[in-house]
Amino acid sequence: MSKTTYKRADRVADQIRMEVADILMRKIKDPRVRSVTVTDVELTADLRIAHIFVTTMEKDQVERDIFAGLSKASGFVRAELGRRLTLRYLPEVIFKKDVSGLRGDRVLQLLDGLHGDTEQGDAPAPSSTPDTTTPGS
Repeated sequence: MSKTTYKRADRVADQIRMEVADILMRKIKDPRVRSVTVTDVELTADLRIAHIFVTTMEKDQVERDIFAGLSKASGFVRAELGRRLTLRYLPEVIFKKDVSGLRGDRVLQLLDGLHGDTEQGDAPAPSSTPDTTTPGS
């Protein structure tokens, strides 16, 4: 057996991510699910359940409508995956909201705030070191 850290579940999850993105873009007729992006797929180790993480720019009621449309389309998506993939068992498809982007944005805001404080705190430091290269000398 070869030593590999890239598990089969990871390879299958990546393939499912690409196929589901294509299915949502090209095959689904429901207008509610047109504005979604598949960001990640997490498969259980036994490949029985696929948690498909999606993100959308919509908010509140429109976002709820999108997830209602995705829930309704999950059977079709699973059947379409069955036609495209050669797996012994086709995983159950569960759509989930990807909140990692929102968390990432918040972290970036916090880091920018720290960076701004650091720049203000570091501003006097460069002027305290003597400038040995004087232009025009």
